[in-house]
Amino acid sequence: MSEPEMKATRQAYGEALTELARERDDIIAVTADLAESLRMLDIRDEYPDRYIDVGVAESNMVGVSAGLSMMGYVPVAATFAVFMTRAYDHIRMQICQNNLHAVLVGSHGGVSNALDGGSANALEDIAYMRALPNMTIVYPSDANEAGQAMRAAVDAEGPVYLRLYREPTPVFTDPDKPFEIGKAHVVRAGTDVSLVATGPQVAFSLEAAEALEADGVSAEVVAVPTIQPLDVETITKSAAKTKRVVTAEDHSVNGGLGSAVAEALAEKQPTSMRRVAVRQFGESGPYYDLIKKLKIDSTAIVAAAKELL
Repeated sequence: MSEPEMKATRQAYGEALTELARERDDIIAVTADLAESLRMLDIRDEYPDRYIDVGVAESNMVGVSAGLSMMGYVPVAATFAVFMTRAYDHIRMQICQNNLHAVLVGSHGGVSNALDGGSANALEDIAYMRALPNMTIVYPSDANEAGQAMRAAVDAEGPVYLRLYREPTPVFTDPDKPFEIGKAHVVRAGTDVSLVATGPQVAFSLEAAEALEADGVSAEVVAVPTIQPLDVETITKSAAKTKRVVTAEDHSVNGGLGSAVAEALAEKQPTSMRRVAVRQFGESGPYYDLIKKLKIDSTAIVAAAKELL
C-alpha cells in the first residue's frame, strides 16, 4: 500500500490565496510579520499593492482589516493562531459586533508548532472564537479541503476564522469537491461507535477505525470541518445510530469540538461519549511524540472508543 501524500494546510492556504487574488481584485492580504511562515510570499511578490504587513501588531492587523471590509474589500488577515487571540477585543468589537466580512486565518493551530514549545501551542483559539456571535469557524481535514475552504471563506458573509496546521498531514479528500460551510460528512460508515473529528484528527480517526475493525468494532467516522455553525443534524443522526460518540481534536478539552458536540447531543440526542482532546498546556517535542503524550493520536481514539463498548 502506497504512502499517502503529506501536505500542510498552511501551504494549501497560501496557494489558494494567490490563486484567488488572480481571479478577483477585492482580496487584500494582511499579516503581522509572518508572510514566509504562512506561505504568503507569492501574493506579496505578485500583488504588492494588495499586501499589507503591519509588523508584530495583531490588534492593528484586525483594525486594518475592519476598515478594508467597510470599504468593500475582502481582507484575509493571517498570523499564528496563538497570536490571533492577542487581538480578541478587536475581533469582538470591530469585526464581529459589526458583522464584517473578514477572513481571519490562524495558522500553526494546536500543537502543530510542536518544537517551539508550549507558549507557541494554540490550544484555546477555537474556544475563544466559539463565544463570538456571527463568527464562522472552519478547520479543514487536509490540504485539499483547506484550498476549497479558503474559496468558501472569501465568498461567505460575516467573519470567518480559518484554522490551519503547520505539520504536513495525510491528503485524502477530493481536491475538486467544493467546500460547504456548516456541513459535516460521514467519511466512513459504521454501526458501533461514531468518531466525530475535526482537522488532522479526521485522518487519525480513519486510522483508529481500521484498528477497531480488526477487533470486530464497526466505527463510523464523521468529519466536521465547520465547528461553527455546527452540523447538528449529521452528528445527531450518527449518534442515534451508533449510541456512542468519541470526539477528537487538537485543542483544549474545554470549548472546542468536543464541547460543541456535547452541548448539541445534550439537547437533541443524549449519548454516551468521550472527548479526545488536550487536557494541559502544550509542551515542546517532535510532533508525533507530542500527540502521543497528549493522547490525541489514533491510539488514544481507539482507547476512548473501547471505553464505551
